Amino acid sequence: MKNEYNILREIKRLKSVRGYGTELISVYVPAGFNLAEETSKLRSEHSQSGNIKSKPVRDHVQSALEKIMQYLRLFKETPKNGLAIFCGNISDNPGKTNIELFSMEPPLPIKVNIYRCDSSFLLDPIEDIVGAKDTYALVVMDGREATVATLRGSHIQVIKKLNSMVHAKVRKGGQSAARYERVIEESIGQYYNRVSEILNATFQSNQFKIKGLIVGGPGPTKEGFVKQNSLNYQIKILGVVDTGYTDEFGLHELVEKSVDLLKEQQAFQERKIIERFMQEIVRKDLATYGYENTKHALKVNQVSTLILNEDIQLELVKYKCNSCGNIIDKIELNEHRELKHDDGGTLEVIELKDGIEELIDLADKSGADTVFVSSESSYGKEFLMGFTGIGALLRYRS
Repeated sequence: MKNEYNILREIKRLKSVRGYGTELISVYVPAGFNLAEETSKLRSEHSQSGNIKSKPVRDHVQSALEKIMQYLRLFKETPKNGLAIFCGNISDNPGKTNIELFSMEPPLPIKVNIYRCDSSFLLDPIEDIVGAKDTYALVVMDGREATVATLRGSHIQVIKKLNSMVHAKVRKGGQSAARYERVIEESIGQYYNRVSEILNATFQSNQFKIKGLIVGGPGPTKEGFVKQNSLNYQIKILGVVDTGYTDEFGLHELVEKSVDLLKEQQAFQERKIIERFMQEIVRKDLATYGYENTKHALKVNQVSTLILNEDIQLELVKYKCNSCGNIIDKIELNEHRELKHDDGGTLEVIELKDGIEELIDLADKSGADTVFVSSESSYGKEFLMGFTGIGALLRYRS
């Protein structure tokens, strides 16, 4: 979680950067991609960038490309989940040049190979990966085959493909119509059970932390599967969707058609945890809020779930007064900085720490879950405004 938070923080910084032309470069290298091939593509882009008419933009682009190619030489192969690289002139002074490179290895595999040079960095692909909070189960099926997978963010991982034995086993021959229909029904039931066993095992191996199941496919088989009710009672079916395919194409189609459903589910999960948090606060029971209270609860292993607003910034700042020489510790929210001491002296920053990163680190060490909530919903806004955007559900009372 700490790594994901650091990436989110870096993304916020990169969003604020604007080039004076199309001079900011974004490169996405998928896991397993040939780095020599990627370097060759960048060398070609370097050659073509010589045609840029504006000399400052041309120099910035070529300098950025050279820096990226030098950086790629540090790797013998791409990291396990690929690389996202952002490089360009980030100076806000037109008269000065500051070419900086930012690199991220996401928590889930990058699937696309992208090169883009623009006036802003291309951040949507990495945001989609890092913003993935929950995992869902997917199955696309018809009477002949089924594909089971999990979904986190935009990453689909196929768990199992299986074929129905209905048509292979059943031969009408001299059987009566009733006997034939009964054999068909038994074969279909066995097929449904096999799919259910795979899904049950998938949820169980994930300790039932998968948020729910979406079922898709052409024809009536998917409805028949849902009606049979052979899934573990803890599995929540979120929706049944028509798709044209039952393979990987069908999975992608299922996800595309379930976008609104997944958004609603994410909002529901946020509302659920904030409602529980507020109920515990009203009862003065198993919840706390604010930086100091939450930090203390984490240190004594009291926290089950750390709740953070995804937009909050909190810095632990150590100042030195240039007048009296005193050292002053302050907690600063959302980059507000104290500049003057009470005696009129100027405060100089001598140490700076990220308070949110500290809380996440404590949660990771104590085995507590960390949940980020947005500011878009009324619940998220109330949590930010009324409870500083920092809170926790507790394992036990103080």
